[in-house]
Amino acid sequence: MEMSTQHLNPDEDTQETAEWLDALRGVVQAAGPERARYLMTQLSETARRLGLQWRDSRNTPYENTIRAQDEPPFPGGSDALEIEQNLASIIRWNALAMVVRANRAYGELGGHISSYASAADLFEVGFNHFFRARSDESGGDLVYFQPHSAPGIYARAFLEGSLGEQELALFRQEIQAGKQGARGLASYPHPWLMPDFWQFPTGSMGIGPISAIYQARFMRYMEHRHLLAPQDRKVWGVFGDGEMDEPESLAALSLAAREHLDNLVFVVNCNLQRLDGPVRGNGSIVDELETLFAGAGWNVIKLLWGSDWDPLFARDPAGELVEVLGRTVDGQLQTFAANDGAFNREHFFGQTPGMRAIASMLTDDEIDRLKRGGHDMKKIHAAYHAAANHRGQPTVILAQTKKGFGMGAAGQGKMTTHQQKKLDTDSLLEFRDRFRLPISDQDCEALAFYKPAPDSAEMRHLMQRRAELGGFMPRRNAHSPALPVPEIHTYARFALEAQGKEMSSTMALVRMLGGLLKDEGVGRHVVPIVADEARTFGMANLFRQVGIYSSQGQLYEPEDIGSILSYREATDGQILEEGITEAGAISSWTAAATSYTVHGVPMLPFYIYYSMFGFQRIGDLIWAAADQRARGFLIGATSGRTTLAGEGLQHQDGTSHLTASTIPNCIAYDPAYAYEVAVVLQDGMRRMLQEQEDVFYYVTVTNENDAQPSMPEGVEEGIRRGMYCLAAVPAAQVRLLASGPVLKEAIAAAALLKEKLDIDAEVWSVTSYTELARDGIASQRSQRLGHAGEQPYVTQVLGHGGAPVIAASDYVRAVAEGIRAFVPGSYTTLGTDGFGRSDTRANLRDFFEVDARWIAYTAFSQLSPDPESLRSFAQVLDLDLGKPMSTEV
Repeated sequence: MEMSTQHLNPDEDTQETAEWLDALRGVVQAAGPERARYLMTQLSETARRLGLQWRDSRNTPYENTIRAQDEPPFPGGSDALEIEQNLASIIRWNALAMVVRANRAYGELGGHISSYASAADLFEVGFNHFFRARSDESGGDLVYFQPHSAPGIYARAFLEGSLGEQELALFRQEIQAGKQGARGLASYPHPWLMPDFWQFPTGSMGIGPISAIYQARFMRYMEHRHLLAPQDRKVWGVFGDGEMDEPESLAALSLAAREHLDNLVFVVNCNLQRLDGPVRGNGSIVDELETLFAGAGWNVIKLLWGSDWDPLFARDPAGELVEVLGRTVDGQLQTFAANDGAFNREHFFGQTPGMRAIASMLTDDEIDRLKRGGHDMKKIHAAYHAAANHRGQPTVILAQTKKGFGMGAAGQGKMTTHQQKKLDTDSLLEFRDRFRLPISDQDCEALAFYKPAPDSAEMRHLMQRRAELGGFMPRRNAHSPALPVPEIHTYARFALEAQGKEMSSTMALVRMLGGLLKDEGVGRHVVPIVADEARTFGMANLFRQVGIYSSQGQLYEPEDIGSILSYREATDGQILEEGITEAGAISSWTAAATSYTVHGVPMLPFYIYYSMFGFQRIGDLIWAAADQRARGFLIGATSGRTTLAGEGLQHQDGTSHLTASTIPNCIAYDPAYAYEVAVVLQDGMRRMLQEQEDVFYYVTVTNENDAQPSMPEGVEEGIRRGMYCLAAVPAAQVRLLASGPVLKEAIAAAALLKEKLDIDAEVWSVTSYTELARDGIASQRSQRLGHAGEQPYVTQVLGHGGAPVIAASDYVRAVAEGIRAFVPGSYTTLGTDGFGRSDTRANLRDFFEVDARWIAYTAFSQLSPDPESLRSFAQVLDLDLGKPMSTEV
């Protein structure tokens, strides 16, 4: 980080310096700030040409960006300010009582007090003056809440009447609450657990910032495509300074600036402390974040000191106080926060004679109560007002606070404050007195929740402010119109009646996507999303058809302008081409996949990507999408461990279906044929768009060109449920189950068995081991509990014959192992366990033992225990029985 150099060199000619500074002041007074900025730019450029190698510090002084004289009046004046301070104190108490009460009863529940204690005023100013709720007149603002502050959001909802005392008493006791016919409160913002309350999941650190950025960009996308009316809506994100160390937190800052997202405001709660200690003990996180955000093109507002510091700065015209603050590292600021006024008089203000003179006008108690900017509602309002009215850039407010603010010796600024979940009686009474709460000693010790009378000034003010801002929030509204699902033949007839035409399943899917984009009912709601791989997946023809979204249109003549597949950007373009950022692309997908609840406009996103760069690389973001009840399609292209020939270890996916199976509302399919893809898409659209189920689909496709058969009669149910027989073989001696690209290997294995050994094998296409496993688990549980119900679907369709079953896929064996309990008879699985390799598909399938020869050999091994016969058959197949397992090399 570049540090300020303004104090490194002594002034050798003070008169000359004064003349230059007086000239600058004269320009500002006579010609205004625009002229002054122009001259400063010219000076900087001239310095560069003269070879001075000078660069202005990337950091501004360690003081508030907005000067006291530039602050707007606080709405409602001092009376309103006092009422809102009282409200914040009440909410602080209820949040503290909720967490401490839960941990007094059950020490294992956890929860957080200190984060909300530091951020309470930041939230309250937002709730009272800026965070607009969705209403009939407005789509409302979108707020990503700092997850550790969830208790404070619940405590405010309690005052509003959205949550009852019983719910607060059941914080982090969701299962116990259900037994009582009540609702407990989730640990963090979880829409899946509280579907009418939370909008956005932020519990996993770093996911909130990147999600907020792409949400703001998607809002612009919807407006430019005339799917939303332009409104002055904002996306607000309140995050922690320690959270900004997550790579996702900073990953999309340049996108927000490049897209001029002035509908986006970050509020970074800089309490200077993470879980174990200072965020930057030996440096300054505020300066570091200012450098990063400003360098990325954001408007930066520093909110560091409260109003009671203004007279101190006014008494220091030489800037000595600002200089000392600027060189005080965060670890020392934390020490000052944890100690009282007498300590700070000696150790902070006692550093220089000038500082001691400033402090001489304050009592120890006044020094102790000096507020940091994030605890001063008037200063916060000024910062929010400036951010909300800034145009052309996203804004970040760096708000300095004290972690555990108001918790006194029990937690304010302490290293252990993040873990503080229990307070003794003296600490509770001290907290009550610190915030002047009208709570008796008895109620204080009992951790009673406090709610003012409905006709009190506080409650009237709270209700009035929220009424003027459109209602209560957070709120999640899942009501949106259903979209008509087109008939399958209108976009996929070519796949249903393929008649042996060669194509890959990827190309089939892209062709279906093109058909859906043309559909009058659903077409404009389709959102194709890629991470710089559209041409790889054969999507270039969509460039001309629907265009690539760009907020600026196309300001250049593309190199391939004469081509029918030329690169076309447009303000109303439909494709989101995100560049090389899987995290950004999935964030765009999530914004589109939740548009039905966020904007009341259902969308149908298709994010197409190398399957290996999905669940492995961005699995946490996919979990967040699941939590947010996303609806859409994730398309894992060039999927499997042996289809992406030549790419090697890190590009070959053998695990995504295993990971997908762990997400309850992710419906995963590994189709082999184009008609299977069509049936899966049709069923997904029916469930998500028409029946409005909160599920999303993961579908894997490959780039192998294969002869595509037409769809046989009556297989649709089997495709949807997970498996069907390609052609029944009476008295089959063995059954071969396979999915995706390995299905053709199973078909070839059946031919080998018949040709070489006259063994009749029956082949089944498994479209989803995951859905079969879930069905089986549910069926077994139902039977175990004594409920009438069907047998597992696998058991039903395979019957009770004794023929051994061999199951294979292009994924690790654990995927096929999921249905073992439901398969009648012996069951053997083959898969691609181990690291990937660079080679041809044939060699890869031999290496992992999933090609036709290995499937045939494995089937024969289950029929003939004779070692000599097995060795003989292996020789016929040219198999190396001495090679090591794929996991051993």
